[in-house]
Amino acid sequence: MIFIEGGTFSMGSDARYPEEGPIHRVRVDGFLIDETPVTNAEFSEFVEATGYRTFSESPPDPRDYPGILPEMLYAGSLVFHQPNGAVDLQDWTRWWSFLEGACWHHPYGPGSNIKGLDDHPVVHVSYHDALAYARWRGKDLPTEAEWEFAARGGLDGAEYAWGSEFIPAGRHLANTWQGAFPRTNNVEDGYSRTSPVKAFPPNGYGLYDMIGNVWEWTSDWFSPRHEADPSKACCIPRNPRGGREADSHDPCQPEIRIPRKVLKGGSHLCAPNYCRRYRPAARHAEPIDTSTCHVGFRCVIRPRGSYEVT
Repeated sequence: MIFIEGGTFSMGSDARYPEEGPIHRVRVDGFLIDETPVTNAEFSEFVEATGYRTFSESPPDPRDYPGILPEMLYAGSLVFHQPNGAVDLQDWTRWWSFLEGACWHHPYGPGSNIKGLDDHPVVHVSYHDALAYARWRGKDLPTEAEWEFAARGGLDGAEYAWGSEFIPAGRHLANTWQGAFPRTNNVEDGYSRTSPVKAFPPNGYGLYDMIGNVWEWTSDWFSPRHEADPSKACCIPRNPRGGREADSHDPCQPEIRIPRKVLKGGSHLCAPNYCRRYRPAARHAEPIDTSTCHVGFRCVIRPRGSYEVT
């Protein structure tokens, strides 16, 4: 883990997506954060020691999904598949499938495995899976403010974790999608799926994969906007917690009462033509019961006596 000195920074962005704004000043205390996302090898240790079964390995409870068809109550997870032709970018079901048997050790379905992927980020982990691992290690999941402060690597206000250019001097500094998503991936960065956790340079704090590779869970409930700066400079929020569980549900699916947490960092599926969320300010709402092939996590430790998140 790497210790991040506390400080004040400009959180969010007013230049991209509405949910990233407004830019506001935030203060965080110092904390330790994992140098890389949690890997398959590390998660394997947890499972072997505890016998833990992830959410994607257990059939869903019909009480959580009113009206669900009985034949849909099977264990599985969301897996990306590259379509053969042009698709409507408003219809995500054209490139995502809920595959029975897909889970952290079968990342692309029952016929797949993680052999040779020990140093890749573990995926297909729900929020509670990530939290269970963190607590087993005596750690926690980062707040959104902690995560974003760490991802910026000391470059307050920069567009990317490494500066103002996405691909400086033609060099890819994160595992993202090159080409027209989801049909064409030119694989200019060398990886069509996840990559080893230290395949790209670290940021200014020595942290790897804060951008791209896999999205990462935070402990904050999602809200559609950040709170604006307070009217007095003396009142900059310290160690803020974003959102409320009651307000985090998807308004487009009022019948589904699954709350959502904030994901940060983007993934290898983020592309300029579809999802420019390979930036520290970017954020995404993810239901706590959801697992996919492009979502992982990393952990933090706060000084004794500091606040605890849940």
